[in-house]
Amino acid sequence: MNQVTAKYETGLKTSLANPEEAAAYLNAALEENDQEIFLLALRDIAEAHSFTRLAQDARLNRENLYRMLSSAGNPQLSSLNTLLRSLGLRLAVQIETA
Repeated sequence: MNQVTAKYETGLKTSLANPEEAAAYLNAALEENDQEIFLLALRDIAEAHSFTRLAQDARLNRENLYRMLSSAGNPQLSSLNTLLRSLGLRLAVQIETA
């Protein structure tokens, strides 16, 4: 990994620790309409919070959390809600505007 990439990743992780930034990041990922992109974005946020601590806070098994957030993950809504709540976030439905 080169120095520029390392600085970018550090800056990204720092910003994703902020719930407002994390929410915007997830919403942007949702706009792609691709589950894999959403899960990878959520994984970035989880890494910003430390997987181990997040798994403990969400009362999820750390290995299951890794699996859930993998590109092949398919989390249940209840697990996703639990994880988001532990990050200070929640799912919401909005009216689509044209």
